Amino acid sequence: MHSKLNEYVSELTQKFDTIPDERKQILQDVADYISEELSKNQSVKLNFICTHNSRRSHLSQIWTQTAAAFYGIDEVKTYSGGTEATAFNPRAVAAVERAGFNVKNPGGENPKYEVRFSDHSEPMICFSKKFDDPVNPDKNFAAILTCSDADENCPFVPGTSFRKAVTYRDPKESDGTDQEKEIYDERCKQIATEMLYMVSRVNGEK
Repeated sequence: MHSKLNEYVSELTQKFDTIPDERKQILQDVADYISEELSKNQSVKLNFICTHNSRRSHLSQIWTQTAAAFYGIDEVKTYSGGTEATAFNPRAVAAVERAGFNVKNPGGENPKYEVRFSDHSEPMICFSKKFDDPVNPDKNFAAILTCSDADENCPFVPGTSFRKAVTYRDPKESDGTDQEKEIYDERCKQIATEMLYMVSRVNGEK
């Protein structure tokens, strides 16, 4: 793992006690699902869904895959999608870079960013798409709803074996303000902390 990112992650693993108990229970439900799937010797597919697949769902996808690598759970595979497609927001991309990820931008209206947590890892290909895009799983996956709008607008997600709302406040509200960078970094850190906690709880690990 990139040294800056490893420091960032290691610091956050010491802050699990800042997560409210009600949030911990929600995250534990997802950890229990992961544990159950692993007990069947199956890969675990998690599709993080929000309205535009531009901010929170991408951050959740990236941090959960990174947490799985950090805790050595290779069977976890993460995806993301929206109820409509836009683009991975550059402000969220910048927050990921500030955390220590290596990001390559090929350009275009909806760039397929290559996001790496180490020089030796396969890149996560992050771009905005609908939750049922062909690159995403169509059966035996968990749908994790990261915004209330997506939860409300996706009353049924075909092919799921598990569904859970793990919602976050949209950093979009800070766009164009003096607090923009601070709010995006804050949301990135919150999602990182919670996804690290969630994966740490797989199989009862602490």
